[in-house]
Amino acid sequence: MVPEDAAPRPLDRLAVTRLTLSQFRCYESARLHLDARPVVLTGPNGAGKTNLLEAVSFLAPGRGLRRARLSEVERLGAPAGQGWAVAAQVTTPFGEVDIGTGRDAAAGERSERRLVRIDGRPVRGQVALAEHVAVVWLTPQMDRLFSEGASGRRRFLDRLVFGFDPAHAGRLARYELALRERARLLREGSRDDAWLAGLEAEMAATGVAVAAARRELIERLQAAIDQAVGPFPQAEIAVSGTLEDGLGEEPALAVEEGLRRRLAERRRQDGEAGGAGVGPHRSDLLVRHRGKAMPAELCSTGEQKALLVSIVLANARLMTAERGSPPLLLLDEVAAHLDEARRLALFAELLDLGAQAWMTGTDRATFAELDGAATAFRVEDAHVVHT
Repeated sequence: MVPEDAAPRPLDRLAVTRLTLSQFRCYESARLHLDARPVVLTGPNGAGKTNLLEAVSFLAPGRGLRRARLSEVERLGAPAGQGWAVAAQVTTPFGEVDIGTGRDAAAGERSERRLVRIDGRPVRGQVALAEHVAVVWLTPQMDRLFSEGASGRRRFLDRLVFGFDPAHAGRLARYELALRERARLLREGSRDDAWLAGLEAEMAATGVAVAAARRELIERLQAAIDQAVGPFPQAEIAVSGTLEDGLGEEPALAVEEGLRRRLAERRRQDGEAGGAGVGPHRSDLLVRHRGKAMPAELCSTGEQKALLVSIVLANARLMTAERGSPPLLLLDEVAAHLDEARRLALFAELLDLGAQAWMTGTDRATFAELDGAATAFRVEDAHVVHT
């Protein structure tokens, strides 16, 4: 059982206290009122539970937990020109903030422009969201995170970095913009050396900053993992890449100059292949099961799930210690592949941390130990009822 003294923390942590949806996925409209406690969403498959988690994920920079195009998020049959919208009142350690975001339908039916308002004022881009909200999620699609391509692991790592370093989102955006623009110029056969050199200098400077932030978090996160006790396996984590490896051997300025030089040397190859053959966009998060001395990708599905949960919990502990609040945790079908001991340990730690974790499942009995300690809703046919 979850310990009786495991009570939610006061409402001075990061928590969504009101969530409003309009024309979002299966929801024509919906409104939830909440407090700082964990949130349990139960109901049949296809009822709209994950859609609510996706809506919360849009309170942070990025494309949400499904990485969908903005136009794909819009409810089928939504009135033309209306667009989807998510609005939330969020309590943070620094005070309350009102966040609104959605697709800019006024820019056209196929517009992929995302609008963001903070406390009623429009802001340019999504990066400002990282200054207010940190969100980490686990979904069933991530059960194969360790055995599929490196891009998913990079996104997972970068989202952890956002929680400690909101500027990381802006650096990534600037790097990716320069990467795309350089690729376009090379594809078109541009010989404008000054323009290409400027883009490569931007890639080198922002790329090294991205790599340094990843390395720094990995070191601190490993220390948090090492201190964990309980039924979850301990992970050994590292980030591997040209820049990350270089920063372990040379000063940052030398690594930056090395990347700039290699980009200039690779223009012909990169123009033929597209993209860039070196840079932080090719780095990888490496994870091993310490107890079994085994790479995570060779572990069973259940062990891989447990390793992911252990990393997320260590990250939440580290954020609580360093920033005063854990991130919002979106745990879709979290009980799948967790035995009873690990499920109860997860619930107990979430309550001890005071984290607002949004959890979904088909069976309310799975979350029986959270009765009275969580806000529970029944979701069915896009209708949400407090239980």
